[in-house]
Amino acid sequence: MRPLFLPSARQINWLLIVGFLSIGEALYLRYMAIEYTNVALACQGGLDTWLCGTFHLTMALLKYQAFGVVALIAALLNLIRPSIVLASVALAAACFGVVLHNTDLAALAAAILILSLARPAPAPE
Repeated sequence: MRPLFLPSARQINWLLIVGFLSIGEALYLRYMAIEYTNVALACQGGLDTWLCGTFHLTMALLKYQAFGVVALIAALLNLIRPSIVLASVALAAACFGVVLHNTDLAALAAAILILSLARPAPAPE
């Protein structure tokens, strides 16, 4: 029987960094651009800054639930074939999705990501 997919200490540290940075950026976007009326109105009025560009990109992605879809696809791929890269993508997209109200698919992706830790590790080639 193959061992379970268990990230090493370095990989866990990498996942912690990815998780905290993605939650921090999502919280910043939500509370400093999307829900802050002055900034949101200025961006919708045509202000051309990096924050407004990120605001417009985020709003376009939220319209199609892109964060939840990306998180779910990456989590399912990680469940099939565990990889630290897929886990990082799924974690970052799930964090963005949960913070930015894409919770349906993002929470499902987070649950699948947790289940992927119980899968056997890939066989060495």
